[in-house]
Amino acid sequence: MSGSEPCCQDSCSPGDALRTVGGVATGLLLWGALTVAGLAAVLAASPAAHLIVKLLGAAYLVFLGAQALWQSPPAETAVPAVGNPWRTGLISNALNPKIAVFYTALLPTLAPPHLPAAWAMTLLVLLHITLTLTWLGSYVLLLAKAEPLLRRPTVRRALGRITGVVLIAFGVAVASTAP
Repeated sequence: MSGSEPCCQDSCSPGDALRTVGGVATGLLLWGALTVAGLAAVLAASPAAHLIVKLLGAAYLVFLGAQALWQSPPAETAVPAVGNPWRTGLISNALNPKIAVFYTALLPTLAPPHLPAAWAMTLLVLLHITLTLTWLGSYVLLLAKAEPLLRRPTVRRALGRITGVVLIAFGVAVASTAP
């Protein structure tokens, strides 16, 4: 998995969940392009830039968690709009400090030395995106099978509360960790 992928919470259709997965993959593509272009190394070398990305990511996680906690449970027959699922996935990964660290520090060390650096990094980025799409897409399709259970109001409320608390806790943890 890529990190703190956003869930569409309990009101998400399988289509919206797959769009969120597409946004997550786009976030990986963004980090991959920055890495191949060498801009990710600049971000990694700048404590101020790293802090800004970290705090923006933490704030976004807290925002998603608060939204999950305070959102009224939707009617069982209606699936309300949850905003733009693709954008949610993109922002989640673009501001995810773990993805920043992965692409700036770890991924370059995995590049095969016999290939030109840009090609090697591009192949690794594409592999990571393919694995993420496969894993998260399979996860979405599996959860779609459990939809009748997940549509029960008590289950939805419990999942919304759990999701909210976990996202807020992750946001606080991200904000409070040392660089």
